[in-house]
Amino acid sequence: MAATSPLHRSSDADTRRRIIRATAALLQQQGYESTSVKRIAGAAQASPSSVYHFFPGGKQELAIEAMHHGAREFGEMLAAGLASAADPAEATAACALLLADDLKRSEWSDGCPVAVTALETIGRVPGLQEAATQALTQWQSLVTAKLTESGIAPAAARSLAGTVISMLEGAELLSRVTADDTPLRDAAVHLGQLVRAAPRI
Repeated sequence: MAATSPLHRSSDADTRRRIIRATAALLQQQGYESTSVKRIAGAAQASPSSVYHFFPGGKQELAIEAMHHGAREFGEMLAAGLASAADPAEATAACALLLADDLKRSEWSDGCPVAVTALETIGRVPGLQEAATQALTQWQSLVTAKLTESGIAPAAARSLAGTVISMLEGAELLSRVTADDTPLRDAAVHLGQLVRAAPRI
């Protein structure tokens, strides 16, 4: 059997990435039920047969991959915000401000595919629920690490980190619905206050 050329492997990898990104964008914009393989293929400039070649499990497998992709992107944004200041209060506030800027640039369309998809499919598509749980756990761990570095006890830091993620997700939803970044900018203020008030060891 002839070996696959490096160029062909690169082309395959590019096509696969385009399909995943297109799926993530469609999930953000219109949800799981309204996203079809045909529409994904069109958005990715690929054929439906290519989609099934890379993802034989169809839309469900693709949605799981797209959620992992979205989780990584959101995690990178969180990491950037958390690394932007030594003060954990300023750092957590920065996460909300970064999210507000990204959402505004997208004209309120690029929300988190993890939350959108999980809420729409909870209890019906176990693979998607598991992917969402993994994402939320990873994000909470990132925030927990930043908080414990500042001297907050681990158990308290993890609880507070859960509140940080909840506030970011909720404020993002409000900002998308209202097409206004005020909820996220308000969240930045209140997150800073919460973290400053947390008792240190």
